[in-house]
Amino acid sequence: MDPDLQLRAISEIVRASGAGLWLRGGWAMDFYLGEVTRPHLDIDFFCRDTDADRIVGALRGLGYRDVPGRAPAGLQHDLESPAGLDVQVTLLGEDADRCPTVPAGPYAGTRWPADLLAGAPGRIGAVSCPIVSPRAQIEIKEMMPVWVPGLARREKDRRDIALLRAAMVARKITPGRDANPGTMGA
Repeated sequence: MDPDLQLRAISEIVRASGAGLWLRGGWAMDFYLGEVTRPHLDIDFFCRDTDADRIVGALRGLGYRDVPGRAPAGLQHDLESPAGLDVQVTLLGEDADRCPTVPAGPYAGTRWPADLLAGAPGRIGAVSCPIVSPRAQIEIKEMMPVWVPGLARREKDRRDIALLRAAMVARKITPGRDANPGTMGA
């Protein structure tokens, strides 16, 4: 996939959505590091479930179309751009402590890492975007094979974890996991 096309799409999506959207996955890592480190097959975002209709409506207004059947309703919106880019908007609920949670399905109410949305915006060149915190990104990449038995940790996830940890150490940020009991990784 063309990284310049994807960066333009990220910029367009952030502008159109207004607020309440956070990059996650490989692009969040790259925006934290300030450079494209590897090819990306898709663009992954988180948004609060209360903002989903507004954000998905803005994307539809840009010509994005729904791709049904990939994720259970109430958990994620899968969309495709007019240029064929694959975009996922994963929904977040919120508990009484204002921690992000899984909003629906069998894991409804389960907490994501408490600092998930505490990351500063990231940047690649002139494009800036809110991103999930690097600590939460590491926890998600480390724990996904535990949370989803049978899903092996991918080599790209190992490399991403190493890059994020090295960048956090260089910035004098402790790269340890979120120790908040009740998070998905606890």
